[in-house]
Amino acid sequence: MYRIGLKMLFGDRVKYYGLVLGVAFATLLITQQTAIFVGVMERTVNIIDDARDVGVWVMNRDVDHLDVVRPMPETALTRVRSVPGVAWATPLSRVNVVARTLDGRVEVAVLVGLDDATLIGAPPRFRLGSPEDLRKPDAIAVDVFGYNRLWPGQALTLGREVEINERRAVVAAVTEATASFATNVMLHTTYGRAAAYVPAIRNRLSFVVAAAQGESNAALADRIAAQTGFQALTRDDFRRMTIWYFLTKTGIPVNFGVVVLLGVGVGAAIIGMTFSMFVSENLRQYGALKAMGMDDRALTRMVLSQLALVGALGFALGLAAAAGFFVAVGSADGNLRGFALPAWVAAAAAALLVVTLILATWRSLERVRRVDPAIVFR
Repeated sequence: MYRIGLKMLFGDRVKYYGLVLGVAFATLLITQQTAIFVGVMERTVNIIDDARDVGVWVMNRDVDHLDVVRPMPETALTRVRSVPGVAWATPLSRVNVVARTLDGRVEVAVLVGLDDATLIGAPPRFRLGSPEDLRKPDAIAVDVFGYNRLWPGQALTLGREVEINERRAVVAAVTEATASFATNVMLHTTYGRAAAYVPAIRNRLSFVVAAAQGESNAALADRIAAQTGFQALTRDDFRRMTIWYFLTKTGIPVNFGVVVLLGVGVGAAIIGMTFSMFVSENLRQYGALKAMGMDDRALTRMVLSQLALVGALGFALGLAAAAGFFVAVGSADGNLRGFALPAWVAAAAAALLVVTLILATWRSLERVRRVDPAIVFR
């Protein structure tokens, strides 16, 4: 039975290839766009992800995401350190600055100031140099992408000079920091030096980062919030709050959702029309099988086996194309660096594809089940 179905499927090569390519195209659109959307959302929490040792983030109560921060007074650090259960607490600043190279290239950058003593919050991976190099005079670390923006086409070297808000800085390290949401240049330096690079303002402390001792970070965050009046969140809670802000306050989900739905719609249309034509042209064969004694259930299983083969091949091709895309761009130092295809996205795409295939071919299945065996003699 299944052999007959495969012979029917392979007998019409044009429609067979059309079905496979339709499934592959839908799979490519769904997986690629969903994975890019996930990667974009992950970039909104880049500084949180890089600061892996931090368990609790303390900030002003009106802060609702990472990119826009209302600074706190310097006394906030002492107040947090005085809360029972705090193993350690250090300052961390995040500000937008203007970086200018000696040859006149200008880029907007995100400057992260790390605690002078511990350097907690530094990116976990360095391409050149190390966190300790930030202790050198006028030292900063720049991410690989930012380096290529500031000095395009030039090899990675240390010692280059750059002006940050008209103050001299020297590249002492090159990091592999997680890309920011706006793909800005990422700079890291010490907290004290970062204060010198920004205009004089009363409050410069963006965050106090801390960790618990002898209890959960969630319990410590609740205690810090109660005793200091500041907003204190665990690392996971701060990530969720930031991502939720971008999900609900920007048009990003709608834009990516439209593309994903377009992939589903186009795939369903191609599959539905092509498979309907395939069934129409083979109704006499289905009728002949019925006339020879094949019941509706067996006939339906045969058609579903044809559909399953087309879906499996098309999904494999589309998934391979999407994975190849992310391998090509994710390992580079460009705008899409770090993007990848999560396994759960592939699994979700497979489930969505199964539903799409069934809905797109439902009417064709009904036509097969209702075919009159007498059609053979007409």
